[in-house]
Amino acid sequence: MAYEESFSIEDFHNRTVKDMQPDEQPREKLMRYGAESLSDSELLAILLRTGTKKLNVIETAKALLEHFGGLHSLVRKDWQSLKVIPGIAKVKAITLEAAFELARRMQIAELGNEITVTSPEDVNAYFAPKLRHLTKETFIVAFLDNTKKLTGYRSISTGGKTATIVDASEVMRQAVLHEANSIVLVHNHPSGHNKASTADIQLTKRLAECGKLFGIPVEDHVIIAGHQFVSLRSNGVF
Repeated sequence: MAYEESFSIEDFHNRTVKDMQPDEQPREKLMRYGAESLSDSELLAILLRTGTKKLNVIETAKALLEHFGGLHSLVRKDWQSLKVIPGIAKVKAITLEAAFELARRMQIAELGNEITVTSPEDVNAYFAPKLRHLTKETFIVAFLDNTKKLTGYRSISTGGKTATIVDASEVMRQAVLHEANSIVLVHNHPSGHNKASTADIQLTKRLAECGKLFGIPVEDHVIIAGHQFVSLRSNGVF
């Protein structure tokens, strides 16, 4: 179905933002009442700046949210996907993707410069903003020093929506190269399903055994599933 058929332009009031009362205009509303007073579409409208001949900027923002099924789904899209929406050209699409990425980085920045990993909650706090919105499974190895501080991480593989292939030898090679005292395994479930699969469990056990051989223990394997997560160590897998 073409995008133009997914909603009716007549459903929106076709008036310009300048025709609105000052209290209805997004920028003026933000200055007067604060950003928290604006709806998702009004905040998006400020980023978009202008609409089209058929839809004003707020209506364009509403159409964008409607097309992608809300803000949670929208922030997972890259600029190429956003560009298919009428009124969202390349510059606007790039602006939106940059804003979404900045929001994710701000979540991580709140944790500070030194990240100590002593629990699955610590793992989730740092990696969830990076992984929860991805549409493909991505497997990451995080490197810890002898005080459990995060010294870096490396994406080992990226697969499809339901699985990714992980090479155990590459995991251990990266751990050795980064002089890790221990490692944490992290990957996402784009489906939002927060249960470890049989393949997840088997991989975890295999990598835990490899870690023992190399003297680089696997501290945990945390699966990020949207706004939920699961720790395989807490679940007794190893």
